[in-house]
Amino acid sequence: MITVCFHGAESTGKSVLAARLAEELDCPWVAEYGRTYCEERGTSLVMDDLLAIARGEQDAIDSARSTAPDLLILDTDQLMTAAWAQKLFGCVPDELMSYPRADLYFLFEADVPWLDDGTRFFGEASERAEFAALAEHVLVSANVPFCRIGGTWEQRASTARHMLDQVTSGNDPVISSPGTCR
Repeated sequence: MITVCFHGAESTGKSVLAARLAEELDCPWVAEYGRTYCEERGTSLVMDDLLAIARGEQDAIDSARSTAPDLLILDTDQLMTAAWAQKLFGCVPDELMSYPRADLYFLFEADVPWLDDGTRFFGEASERAEFAALAEHVLVSANVPFCRIGGTWEQRASTARHMLDQVTSGNDPVISSPGTCR
C-alpha cells in the first residue's frame, strides 16, 4: 500500500482535490478530521483539541488502511496538526511528531485565492505565507519526501494526478531536492 498525504496551508485545494482524485483513481481517501472536529465543536482551540484531532485522524487512517488498498490518499495528517500547533501555540508536542508517516507528501502552495468557509483562520496574506512556511518546515523537520503542488486549480490537479500516476505505476517520483519532484 502507498499512502500519499495532502499537506499545506488552508484554502489551497487539498480537500477538493483529494476527494476528486480518490474518485478518479477508485481508491479510498481519509477526509480531514480537524475540519469535522471544528465544525462540531467550534474553532476556539486549545492544545488538547489538537491532540484529540491527531488521535481522531489516526483512527480514520487506521480504519482506511485496514481495507489494504493499493493507494490511500490522506487529506492531511498529524504533521499538518503539528504546523497548526506551532502557529497557534508556538510549540509542537512530541506526540504530534510520533505518528506513522505517509510514503509521500504533496505540499500545496498558498498561491491561489483564499476562501473563507467558516473554519479557516489565516486569510491575511502575511499570516497565510507564515502558515505555509510552517507547513513546509514541519515536512523538512520530519525528513519526509514531498512534492510541491502549485499554480492554477487545473495545474494543481494535473501535477497531483501525474505524481499519483507515477506512484501507482511503480515509478517513484524522482525527488531531485526537497520539494521538487518530476
